[in-house]
Amino acid sequence: MLPIGVQTKNVVDDMHPEEGFALLRRAGFTCGDFSLNGYLLNTALYASEVNAFFDKTVGELEAFFTPHKQGAAAAGITINQMHMPYPNYVPRGSRELNDYLRNVVAPKSLEVCAFLGCPCLVVHGLKLSYYLGSEEAEWKETENFLDFLAPMAKEMGITLCIENLYEGLRDHLVEGPCCKAQKAAERIDRMNEKYHAQVLGFCFDTGHANLVGLDFEEFLTTLGHRLKVLHIHDNDGISDLHQIPFTFTKNRENRPSTDWEGFLRGLKNIRFQGTLSFETAPVLTTFPEAMKGDVLSFIARMGNYFATQLL
Repeated sequence: MLPIGVQTKNVVDDMHPEEGFALLRRAGFTCGDFSLNGYLLNTALYASEVNAFFDKTVGELEAFFTPHKQGAAAAGITINQMHMPYPNYVPRGSRELNDYLRNVVAPKSLEVCAFLGCPCLVVHGLKLSYYLGSEEAEWKETENFLDFLAPMAKEMGITLCIENLYEGLRDHLVEGPCCKAQKAAERIDRMNEKYHAQVLGFCFDTGHANLVGLDFEEFLTTLGHRLKVLHIHDNDGISDLHQIPFTFTKNRENRPSTDWEGFLRGLKNIRFQGTLSFETAPVLTTFPEAMKGDVLSFIARMGNYFATQLL
């Protein structure tokens, strides 16, 4: 069966990371989505606030994350994917801030990714279509950013993964970057051909897809082999809640809010061989701390259910 993974956020701490990784293993996970984005929060960046974490040298970052690397290995947890801090560009941010995100945070994120032996780094596309006037102009800026990172990614054997996002517009959630599967597939192919390496892939986020009404099966089938990692989580179709699958329903007959059947059909269509990875960290702060192990075990069991449906 496919391996099951989950975010390290709210499980693995910096004081005793080995304990968190051991808890993940006991719960039934074999993979971890390392939450590098937790070290530089998006809420702070949108407020133009930056901490000094990425001011560390590469050597200092490696020393800082050595206990995490050792803890994962000891527990038998593979760090299969990681999330770069985001946004990578703040539309109304200062030039100094955006230069720092591009020239310091992004390259050092790749360094940490390589150090932890992680093959895939999720990168948010730049949310600029409503500033630049078109999705094409927005992609041009994202592509420029990816071109900046691609040589480094190729050298390190890392696949950068763009993700389907949503955008807020006049109190509504609408499609954001990378919500057109055919365009994403063509762009991924073009960049990989350019660098003669798998420098670009895709991360499909079920929660974001549900918010903007994407057709799961069609989207995944179009992506095909370009799909490298998953962010599996649920919401009510209104807010990005990052809850456990099957949490929300659309009606009193309990039809799921999210098209999990289409999700499974899409993965089956492309014979997905990656990790069924859950992006459900907020759930762990909803339940009492004493239930954390039980909640993680339930999420892992949900992953095993999905895996059996893909056999």
